[in-house]
Amino acid sequence: MKELCLVRHAKSSWKYPKLDDFERPLNKRGRKNAPFMGKIVHQLDFSPDLIIASPASRAAMTARAFAFEINYPLEKIRYLASVYESIEIDLIHIFERLDDTFKKVMLVGHNPALTRLANCIGNYPISNIPTSGVFCVALDITSWSGIKKNPGKLNFYEFPKKHA
Repeated sequence: MKELCLVRHAKSSWKYPKLDDFERPLNKRGRKNAPFMGKIVHQLDFSPDLIIASPASRAAMTARAFAFEINYPLEKIRYLASVYESIEIDLIHIFERLDDTFKKVMLVGHNPALTRLANCIGNYPISNIPTSGVFCVALDITSWSGIKKNPGKLNFYEFPKKHA
């Protein structure tokens, strides 16, 4: 059994139009929601063996906020450039190559790839993972290489407005 949590980066700022998309930081709401959702994940007892994140500023900031709230060492976050501007099959390939000693993995990335991946591997169709949203599934597999074979069973789907 493997577990996978997909986390969409928190709300980003458009305050600095000259910044490259990759460099956009979190805005005030994002800086509030990321730790809040990290606390929710901690309360739901999801403790990852590995956090993978896009190195884009907004995703990296979100990953660090979640890691802090769930007591995951910040220096162990694995930043992969391939998560930025990926499509769902790219993300599946990342998981297929993971060491099977990892039982629980969190991925912090971007839409539309995250929502498409959630619909590909989950049994609970969704139209969108909102910013700071978390979609977590239990996968009935023993090896990450089998991630495409069976859809996972939804453990939880949480997002800030659900708790407003």
